[in-house]
Amino acid sequence: MKQFTSVHDAGEITQLVEAALALKQNPYAHQDLGKNKTLGLVFLNPSLRTRLSTQKAAINLGMSVMVMNMDKEGWALETEDGVVMNGSTVEHIKEAAAVMGQYCDILGLRSFPKLLNRDEDYNEDFFNKFIKYCGVPVVSLESATRHPLQSLADLVTIRETWKAESKPKVVLTWAPHVKALPQAVPNSFAEWMCKAQAEGLVDFTIAQPEGYELSEDFTKGATILHNQEEALKDADYIYVKNWSSFKEYGKVLTYPDGWMMTNEKLKGTNDAKVMHCLPVRRDLELSSEILDGPNSLVIHEAGNRLWAAQAVLKDLLQNLS
Repeated sequence: MKQFTSVHDAGEITQLVEAALALKQNPYAHQDLGKNKTLGLVFLNPSLRTRLSTQKAAINLGMSVMVMNMDKEGWALETEDGVVMNGSTVEHIKEAAAVMGQYCDILGLRSFPKLLNRDEDYNEDFFNKFIKYCGVPVVSLESATRHPLQSLADLVTIRETWKAESKPKVVLTWAPHVKALPQAVPNSFAEWMCKAQAEGLVDFTIAQPEGYELSEDFTKGATILHNQEEALKDADYIYVKNWSSFKEYGKVLTYPDGWMMTNEKLKGTNDAKVMHCLPVRRDLELSSEILDGPNSLVIHEAGNRLWAAQAVLKDLLQNLS
């Protein structure tokens, strides 16, 4: 890999998953790879699992790590070209990204969408310009449209916990929330599961209320249903996540009652394991009885964020010239 921003950068996903599981068994086997190398983590938005897991992954590989919280500690960045910077922005992304690339061998970047203009968010202008100007490999720590490290960890978790010879049925189901959330996590999960399905690893279904359809760019090959009960039938894994409307961009639309996952709904599944990327609003997105019960994989899943990040960093380090 030269960078890691989506499943399209991952190559053979089975190979990457197995690399993550191998690192879980032997975390410090490749410390020479990161010797005298620096990872810079650049955050424009809050983070818990992504920051800690990626930082720990780099340390396991022998790297030094620098963290920059641009939203609190950095200058306001200008991203438009050809503008007179006589407003609130202080530094252009051309200089800022290039300078970060001078100090670091690999950079991680996290930047959420504004959920105001779909074209602007989905063009990923900020991310693409950062990649263009920094001059070093970039790892997405979540962008406006994707969260590939989370999705890789999700696939690692399914691979690690599925013991049967048959393919598991994986269901991504929409969940309620009090505010509009980005589509990055469900987009990315759908994209990775569709690729896994194409490679014969899973059967993949999406359940959502009408009006909450994701962009077809991320869901090609998935079975898409508006009836949650029908979608959950015989499920082996249930991935719970809220997202705002893509068509009526960023809006929270009306939806039927009863979309929160409960133990009662698990009765129609194959005693399905339940996943969520975290953070989760208890008893709104997902019931406490599931989160505190034997079907929850959320902590296991979060733990695998470390090995997903380490597998990606290892691959990037091996390809540094």
